[in-house]
Amino acid sequence: MSSEQEVLSGPPAPELLEDRIWVDGCWDFFHHGHAGAMLQARQLGTELYVGVHSDESILENKGPTVMNLQERLAAVDACRWVTRSVAHAPYVTQLSFITHFGCKYVVHGDDITSDSSGEDCYRFVKAAGRFKVVKRTPSISTTDLVGRMLLCTRTHFIKSLEKVLAGDEGHGTEAERKSEGDAMTKRITLYATDEGGKNPGVDVWFWSASKAAKIENTNDEAGSFHPLLKASGPKPGQRVVYVDGGFDLFSSGHIEFLRQVLLTEEDLARKDGWYDQQAVNERTGKGTDYSPVFVVVGVHDDEVINHWKGVNYPIMNIYERGLCVLQCRYVNAVVFGAPFSPTKSYLTTFPWGVPDAVYHGPTAFMPLSYDPYAAPKTMGIFQEIASHAFQDVNAGTIVQRIMRSRDQYEERQRKKGVKAVGEAAHRQREILEEEQRRKEEKLASA
Repeated sequence: MSSEQEVLSGPPAPELLEDRIWVDGCWDFFHHGHAGAMLQARQLGTELYVGVHSDESILENKGPTVMNLQERLAAVDACRWVTRSVAHAPYVTQLSFITHFGCKYVVHGDDITSDSSGEDCYRFVKAAGRFKVVKRTPSISTTDLVGRMLLCTRTHFIKSLEKVLAGDEGHGTEAERKSEGDAMTKRITLYATDEGGKNPGVDVWFWSASKAAKIENTNDEAGSFHPLLKASGPKPGQRVVYVDGGFDLFSSGHIEFLRQVLLTEEDLARKDGWYDQQAVNERTGKGTDYSPVFVVVGVHDDEVINHWKGVNYPIMNIYERGLCVLQCRYVNAVVFGAPFSPTKSYLTTFPWGVPDAVYHGPTAFMPLSYDPYAAPKTMGIFQEIASHAFQDVNAGTIVQRIMRSRDQYEERQRKKGVKAVGEAAHRQREILEEEQRRKEEKLASA
């Protein structure tokens, strides 16, 4: 859709529905705080419509976006709890607009959002009694992430997520660490829910092994899998497929890759008769129908990513990246602490059985001195996803966008009361990125 008028050109909903909830926003480089708002909104109803502001309206009212409208829509559409995205939603929420889609209530966090005139963006729906408030997700925001990029900080890194959740690592007293670990575990449990946001939906496991086994391919140790959360697991007839990565600044590049894995598996299933009426009847006769594939996603530790990518990557720590992956509708299971190279020992000790396929995307953000997918290739289960529209969007390109428009983003930060980082910090980031580029070139030539 190219404009608000085109979006509204379709027939209006015949009535307002109590359980059809509306949320709207910029949703700029999507993070788990955005997903948290959507989860809480979905829990208030049975359908969730999500309005996405245009690049132009955000620029006028807030400042430049990092991601364009199509990239932001891809992120919203991938959220497990979203029923429908609506492009070109007005920056100031209008009663006529949400009524057109049959949404009675608008949900927003407990922070204040203002337009370019300093007025409340939700003043009209509040006056009509059609506004509900949910809690803002703590300790994460677009502003925080931009700050990490500009300042090159590493204080957000987590050495062992499992130990942090247990309260054995982290900051503060023993009681404070235990409280923080419990809160983080609770949030992981929430993000691992199904489409309704209330019942278990995603398996969550840890993989423990030596540092060498996680970073290099020289140590083919089996390690050990152990569960944090168990959902229903693979259903009868589903193929189990594996993908892995850093998934830093979880973006349209990651999302489209995961979507293409799903589409590829659906095409294979179609050829095998999965969607034939008799097969559908057999599945629905035992309950609701389901996808032909069970997607397991391995998420690398912070030190694994930093070993390969340097500077202060990952910008999001493993907890934050894991929450982003968990909320994605294309994912059925997550393994925290996955090795950079999925070895035969790792794949053959999988909790769900040896994967039917291991997928990799068309590009590599991290520099490589060896083939990390040698084992699945030897096993005959390696598959590569072809080129797609967002294949060049990753953490590196997002950081580059921020650095190219540093003055604009720092002005946006200042409006939020965040101190500017200055030219020295900007120059330091440039130096570190250049050093890393030379390191990658040396690896490539070797």
